[in-house]
Amino acid sequence: MSTSDPDDTGLRKFLADPAHLTLDLRTATAHCAKALGLRQAVVYLVDLQQRQLVPQTAVAPTAPVDGSLAGWAYRTQSLRVEESATGGGITAWFPLLDGAERLGVLAVQETALTASSLTRGRALASLLAMVITSQRLYEDSFVRRTRTERMQLPAEMLRALLPPRTIGNGDVVSTAVLEPAYEIGGDAFDHALTETTLHVAVLDAMGHDLASGLTSTVSLAACRNARRIGADLPELVRGVDEALSSWLPDKFCTSVIAQLDLGTGVLRWVNCGHPAPILIRGQRLIIDAMERDADPPMGMPSLLSRHPRRTHEISLEPGDRVLMYTDGVVEARTREAKLLGLERFADYVIRATAGGELAPESLRRLIHSILAMQEGRLRDDATLLMFEWRPPS
Repeated sequence: MSTSDPDDTGLRKFLADPAHLTLDLRTATAHCAKALGLRQAVVYLVDLQQRQLVPQTAVAPTAPVDGSLAGWAYRTQSLRVEESATGGGITAWFPLLDGAERLGVLAVQETALTASSLTRGRALASLLAMVITSQRLYEDSFVRRTRTERMQLPAEMLRALLPPRTIGNGDVVSTAVLEPAYEIGGDAFDHALTETTLHVAVLDAMGHDLASGLTSTVSLAACRNARRIGADLPELVRGVDEALSSWLPDKFCTSVIAQLDLGTGVLRWVNCGHPAPILIRGQRLIIDAMERDADPPMGMPSLLSRHPRRTHEISLEPGDRVLMYTDGVVEARTREAKLLGLERFADYVIRATAGGELAPESLRRLIHSILAMQEGRLRDDATLLMFEWRPPS
């Protein structure tokens, strides 16, 4: 390959042509790679449980997230280079990132790599990440390739409303996972950002059926509706209480809803009958740092209470991580048929977060450790959400 930089005429023509806006991902990848002067490029998307990287072409094999160079690039969000398996060239693995969200990896195959080709490979990865994020909202081909089982109806309904698995900016990153991935019934999570605040919520609706999913769906919608008109935390929680009481008076759900001030690190939260969040500071668990008496679950029980809900507050330190979870996590059973419990769960958290990994990778390994203990099957929904406050120094 020539070491001279190709001009960007081909790419500008590609981006300026409206006909290219409707290209499928495989064709768009090939055209963009050619326009950038790259020999070949293949997109690999991660499956729902973050175990496999699935190529968007029938020619390339699936790559495991654990145990492959492609997976290494995904796990660390870093470039990885190797000799091509077919011989006669180099493969560069670029992470595909939509902001903080890990989508998969991009394999760029070249005869030889130069600083220029690496720069163009990064540019292609950034461009394709935006294409994927846009197209997966309406193209079922993405969903089909990244699912390994049939999705049950309650899970399908809930997942249609869930936000991206990971969000973040220069001050904070928030990431979440749910299991059993294809059979969730009443668990849900939410996180969103404004210029000054991170909003997070973890919910666990009563039961494990379509009605449970509907309860969580209404709760999520009410939470977002109040949040998007600028409601303060107590008003937001009250809006969820009133929505459930009006539309589903015989249903309720537990929840922790929190708001983090990105400038000061002040975290405010309301605990509605839910397990207390865990504070991780300096790779140590401070389990009781956020332990408070819980208020009634959201819905009719709260309106029957004579006591107003309480808003709690704590000041985080830079680098602190807060882990929120549903009781399905600590109620999982070990291979000896014993409850996992908070103490053993805390040990899993310590091991998963002690390696200095990025928050999304720590959470991925944590839920996989719990699933391995359960031989891949959980008795109840298990949701984990972790956010890390990391303001610029």
